[in-house]
Amino acid sequence: MKILVVDDEATLVKGMKFNLENEGYQVECAYDGEAAVELARTGNFDLLVLDVMMPKVDGLEACMRIREFSNTPIIMLTAKSEDADKLMGFECGADDYLTKPFNILELKARIRALLRRSGRQRDQAALLTAGDITLNTEERVAIRDGVAVDLTAKEYDLIELLMRNPRRVYSRENLMNVVWGYTYSGDYRTVDVHIRRLREKLEKNPAEPDHIMTKWGVGYYFKG
Repeated sequence: MKILVVDDEATLVKGMKFNLENEGYQVECAYDGEAAVELARTGNFDLLVLDVMMPKVDGLEACMRIREFSNTPIIMLTAKSEDADKLMGFECGADDYLTKPFNILELKARIRALLRRSGRQRDQAALLTAGDITLNTEERVAIRDGVAVDLTAKEYDLIELLMRNPRRVYSRENLMNVVWGYTYSGDYRTVDVHIRRLREKLEKNPAEPDHIMTKWGVGYYFKG
């Protein structure tokens, strides 16, 4: 799957590219609407992520121009959350809309859903299972031994990230960036607290976990 990411915030583009490539997508980047239109015309992309506020040509205008020759799915990014702005994006041809600052896991979920709806990607299994732990990724529900477990939004985001990338060790800084977002200014101990709570809710013996593991001095990973 090939994705075009267009935004004039270089740091944000870098973060999206890194995270989407880790999911196995091929990612190309641009930084203004004019380049977005030209790349969309020639690049044979499966999905586009366009910011609204960009130089040369804004995202809404770029979206309308792209719709003249392509039905490639488009997700719009904007700092505005008003319904009128979202409606304008849809009127210009966008398929989905995400307000900044956003969680990168939500962007990934929106991309997977949009690719499925467009028929450009085969349905992926909605269930992630390891031992007695199962995640229903469509409904964002965790299940242990057949019983639903009540997780907060961030607890769910954290365990889904770890389960999708088994044995990959994430530092607390990595987890803060991916799960809480680059603009989050909280303490890294927030990660430790969430890991402890996940172990209490999902592990049979939280003191000696089977799945949510610590690599001392490095970070956390999911053993599988």
